[in-house]
Amino acid sequence: MNIKQLKQDIIDYSKKIGIDKIGFASPSPFTEMKNRLIRQQELNYQSGFEEPDIEKRVRPDLIFDNPQSIIAIAVAYPSKMKVRVVSKKGERRGIFCRASWGEDYHHILRRKLKLLEEYIAERVPEAKFKSMVDTGELVDRAVAERAGIGWSGKNCSIITPEFGSYVYLGEMITNLPFEPDSPMEDQCGSCTKCIEACPTGALVQGGQLNSQRCIAFLTQTKGFLPEEFRDKLGNRLYGCDSCQTACPINKGKDFHFHDETEPDPEIAKPLLKPILHISNREFKEKYGPVSGSWRGKKPIQRNALIALAHFKDKTAVPDLIKVLKEDPRPVLRGTAAWSLCKIGGQEAETALAQAIENEKDEQVLIEVRNGLQYLEVKR
Repeated sequence: MNIKQLKQDIIDYSKKIGIDKIGFASPSPFTEMKNRLIRQQELNYQSGFEEPDIEKRVRPDLIFDNPQSIIAIAVAYPSKMKVRVVSKKGERRGIFCRASWGEDYHHILRRKLKLLEEYIAERVPEAKFKSMVDTGELVDRAVAERAGIGWSGKNCSIITPEFGSYVYLGEMITNLPFEPDSPMEDQCGSCTKCIEACPTGALVQGGQLNSQRCIAFLTQTKGFLPEEFRDKLGNRLYGCDSCQTACPINKGKDFHFHDETEPDPEIAKPLLKPILHISNREFKEKYGPVSGSWRGKKPIQRNALIALAHFKDKTAVPDLIKVLKEDPRPVLRGTAAWSLCKIGGQEAETALAQAIENEKDEQVLIEVRNGLQYLEVKR
């Protein structure tokens, strides 16, 4: 087996199956990343969605028998919609982050990694693989950085010279000893625009993220959103792109290479009011194919309630009152109460006063009382 030729053949084949960048890395432990993860844990900056065992996240040999190399891939996704829909008075819209615009990227990348596995296995029957996309043990960013896909930006994303940070990442550990590629030099320089653009100060410093304050993480939580973050949420339903859109390297980067990454505007930027009353079945049918649906409809509905308050959408008051009175979930009733107080008006105030009499949940009552107090002060 000519390993050098095989590597080139894999690179050539990857282009045919829609992989936009490919790189090869050593499977040695990611010691620098380990130190960063330990520090993150000490500061309680982790999201809780990660693999809890730090050793597994940084040592390929703990999750794959005798690894010889890692293949990293990147697939570019669009940063602009070809067909735009406009949020207007009475028909306000929320927004999903760009990474959730098309088909769930886990499926897109897994298909490409599977094709790559099959291609290699045809040539080397004894080849073994373990492929991962996002939910695997390894840190995608660390693998991509080592494989020369891009450099790790201050916004905690991999930034490629060609596509900026608008790329999905995946990797494959293998028992084939490919020659590793060279990491790319950091090109962020002294720029701190992403840090300055973060609405909640979650980018503590270049390359360090406090996930507990990151809006992308907060949009995925299921409980009451802490009040300090509600006004900062804007109309975001899932994820946040502020640190990406602020990046000068991302300016003008917009690629439409893959049909499956193209957004349906009515899903990527949907009307807010219908989301409040959507059934589980309707939610699964409409939003199930996108990655932003993975936590179910509750976080999206809660965020839609906050977005309507952001717009001060008076036409939504009847919808909010319906949620406050009828929704069985305290988080949504309480958030509806908060939104009603932010929008204000006699109808909203009357509904909040009635809720004091009828509501049994203590957390919801706190939101209702705070809302009435806010309106009292505002008079």
